[in-house]
Amino acid sequence: MPLPVVMGAQLMCSFGLAPSALMVTPENKVLFENKPVATVMDNIPMKNIMPFGMCTSLANPMTASLTAAALGVLTPSPCLPVIPAPWIPPGVTVLIANKPSMNQSAKCMCAYGGVIQVLNPGAMTEQIP
Repeated sequence: MPLPVVMGAQLMCSFGLAPSALMVTPENKVLFENKPVATVMDNIPMKNIMPFGMCTSLANPMTASLTAAALGVLTPSPCLPVIPAPWIPPGVTVLIANKPSMNQSAKCMCAYGGVIQVLNPGAMTEQIP
C-alpha cells in the first residue's frame, strides 16, 4: 500500500536543479502523522508547489531567451512552476474533504514539460489502502 503525501513532502521536477517541499494548508482539517494530508488539488504554484531552484527546460521562455543570448549554451533560469492540472493518479479509495487523496506515486506536469514527482512523501508509518 502506498504512503500518503503530507505537509513537507519532498518533490522534484525533471527540469529543476533542486528539490522543493510541498506546502499543504490545513483547510481540509485531516492529519496523517500530525501533518496536514495532501489532496490531488494541492497543485497551486507558490502556494503548494514551490520553485525547484533553476529551470533547464527550453520550453520555458526565460530559459530559451537566456540560452539564445548565450549563443546556444544552455543557461538555466529561475524556476517558476506553471501547473495547469491536478496531480495524477489520485488515491481514489480515500477522500479528503470530498477530494481524492494524494499518495507517493502521484505525478504532476509543469506547462514547460517538467514532470514533478514525490521523492519523500513525508509520512512513514500510516498507509492509504
